[in-house]
Amino acid sequence: MAFRPLNARAPAALLREAKPLKALFSQAQRLSHLQRLLESQLQPAAREHCYVASWREGTLLLVVTDGHWATRLRYQQKRLQRDLQALDEFNSLTRVLFKVQPSVTQSKAAERNIDLSSRSAEHIQATADGISDPKLRAALERLASHGRPAV
Repeated sequence: MAFRPLNARAPAALLREAKPLKALFSQAQRLSHLQRLLESQLQPAAREHCYVASWREGTLLLVVTDGHWATRLRYQQKRLQRDLQALDEFNSLTRVLFKVQPSVTQSKAAERNIDLSSRSAEHIQATADGISDPKLRAALERLASHGRPAV
């Protein structure tokens, strides 16, 4: 009795046929459609900062990338709600909520630049020379090594 693997199927076919994947795929398509409708009502500058998170029971939840854009959109909330209600998909819209959630790409730690004068580096090195704790001494010496050379 030999093992016979199943025939490979295209990912698109799996998305259309497997029940959990089918539901997930249809929800993603629905959100994508709602996103396009939302973008048709937003200013061009705001489009890249505002995303549809959910639409249920008359409440539209929008995720905004920063507080600045959330404030601007809250000022336009009544107009936005009125314009969206004119569309068939949003005719039962009663509330628009905004949630600030910074994008993942922005949350990466910025590269730190330590700008330390040569005199400050000398003082830190002198302090490190008088420290008996090896870990603290090593940390101070690393910090002193960032001093810029005297010009």
